[in-house]
Amino acid sequence: MRLSYKGVIMAAAKHVPPFPSSREEASTVAEVELAEGTLSIHVLGMDQLWALRSRLEIPLSHVAGAEADPEVAHEWWQGIRRGGTHVPGVITAGTFHQEGERVFWDVHDPQKAIVIRLRDERYARLVVEVEDPPTTVAAIQEAIGQ
Repeated sequence: MRLSYKGVIMAAAKHVPPFPSSREEASTVAEVELAEGTLSIHVLGMDQLWALRSRLEIPLSHVAGAEADPEVAHEWWQGIRRGGTHVPGVITAGTFHQEGERVFWDVHDPQKAIVIRLRDERYARLVVEVEDPPTTVAAIQEAIGQ
């Protein structure tokens, strides 16, 4: 049985004051939306500037899978930066080339990172931070029939 999702399934949109009192308040960076056969990644706040993107839209038929993988975000080598920002231990955001593949990153907290594998797309993978990795991964897998 395949369920369709309308609207935001994993919202990262909580109010962040201009000067957050802790890193925890500012760490949520991406919103994943599943709607009408499309997976959309919304890059929020200042991360739009650091990643040089505000939104990615991928047809669900091009999504090969998703997994919560904090280890990939803990690696010191994210690849050759091709537009974006990398400050070790702080942020990785934008387009990187790693092992011959183009990868989009938007991660502050590696513990909340998910990897979305793609086929027939500009990017081979999307590595993004979400509020609840297990729930987001489960929703993506369900949407693509895994």
